[in-house]
Amino acid sequence: MTPNEISAHLSPQELFLQADFVVKSIMIILALASVVTWGVAIEKLLRYGNLEKHANRWLEALAGQRSLSRLQNELKTRPEDPFTKIYRAIIGEWRETHKRDLHRTESGRTSLKERINRVGLIATGVEIERLQRGLSLLATVGSVAPFIGLFGTVWGIMNSFQGIAASNNTSLSVVAPGIAEALFATALGLVAAIPATIAYNKAAAGLNTYHNRLTTLIGITEVQLSRQLEAGEPVPDEGSGPHETHVGNTVSLDAHAHKSGGGKLVAQGA
Repeated sequence: MTPNEISAHLSPQELFLQADFVVKSIMIILALASVVTWGVAIEKLLRYGNLEKHANRWLEALAGQRSLSRLQNELKTRPEDPFTKIYRAIIGEWRETHKRDLHRTESGRTSLKERINRVGLIATGVEIERLQRGLSLLATVGSVAPFIGLFGTVWGIMNSFQGIAASNNTSLSVVAPGIAEALFATALGLVAAIPATIAYNKAAAGLNTYHNRLTTLIGITEVQLSRQLEAGEPVPDEGSGPHETHVGNTVSLDAHAHKSGGGKLVAQGA
């Protein structure tokens, strides 16, 4: 065979077509995993970057005079933002306490501050759990793909040795195609695993940064509410949004991501 024929014979397309069923299946799985990984990675990185940008915008809204009023006006433009849902849960608990006049005493005000903090933590946990979805896929592909590719390599080399034994010919032209397709499976495993690992680390760092932003936002909001509580000032009325309903002595917040709990975060009024 001429060098050009050998090169064409060992091209990725030919290596895939020549592979047996097991190795071919592994190649398909790794190729699909790589495509899905890129899709999830791009979506997560863009989403986390966008959320952090809006979180910085909310922080700016909390600065200066009438910060809560300004923040509520800003949040109306992003009803599905995680912090919007967290803020509604906190304000819902505030309103429920005022509705039942539980803030009239010192102990009632102290209890309200504790409940606001607890509601903020619960709502934050729900939103962070929702944002984490998909990261486990990146971690799984990054850790498992090389071993899947290695399995394809081992299987392909075993087939090559069987072909050598059957033909009783150790010529490189007989051995090379089988070994090449086996190594190609390892290469596909690395192609899937390396971007997945990099994307997971980058996305995890972005989510951690956004979590810190949420913690800062909630802390500033709690300080502002505590100040208004001591001054006897009401919270500006933002109206009930599509995700907030008052039922009896509870405020139910639609937390789309919390599938195991029926998709509802419930903050109990004392």
